[in-house]
Amino acid sequence: MKMTERSCEDFVKVLSTKEPVPGGGGAAALTGAIGVALGNMVGSLTVGKKKYADVEPEIIELKAKSDALQDKLLAMVEKDAEVFEPLSKAYGLPTGTEEEKAEKARVMEIVLKDASDVPVQIMELVMEALDLVERFSEIGSRLAISDAGCAAACCRAALNAASLNVFINTKSMKNREYAEQLNAHTEDMLEKGSAKADAIFAAVKAGLK
Repeated sequence: MKMTERSCEDFVKVLSTKEPVPGGGGAAALTGAIGVALGNMVGSLTVGKKKYADVEPEIIELKAKSDALQDKLLAMVEKDAEVFEPLSKAYGLPTGTEEEKAEKARVMEIVLKDASDVPVQIMELVMEALDLVERFSEIGSRLAISDAGCAAACCRAALNAASLNVFINTKSMKNREYAEQLNAHTEDMLEKGSAKADAIFAAVKAGLK
């Protein structure tokens, strides 16, 4: 059964065990998908309202983009599990001989790259999501504005979680040039995305008082 086909209760229970998957990366992807969906809900509650007829075409377009991002982020829940299992096994490879050490080092570089690329992709998708959430918060129904703030909060959490899953893997890479490139890209998204999410949240909060 796919991770995303589990019940919420089952997913959380498995997440709390020593099972290798789902883990932090999968949780980050799911949290990002929830963030997108909350923004999408603002759009759903705006469509069809006479008061927002002038922005309805844009809302519909935003919703279509959100639908696609939701699907992509949910797919990342599965993808994260797929890349983590080989990494988990690689850590257990024998190192009794020089040949075994060399083979383990070779395999580790491959699986560390794969395990880092997925959370980077999750962050890239969440960055796209924040652009949509920001616009939903600006033109969506004022009756659902709190959900746009919740969406921003979830997206920020997803960015934070995914970034740590990049850093823990790049730390072990022998190819430091590649590792630092990923770290720099991750830091850039974390800084810009967190600032945008915080700004959206603050604007929503101010509008509710």
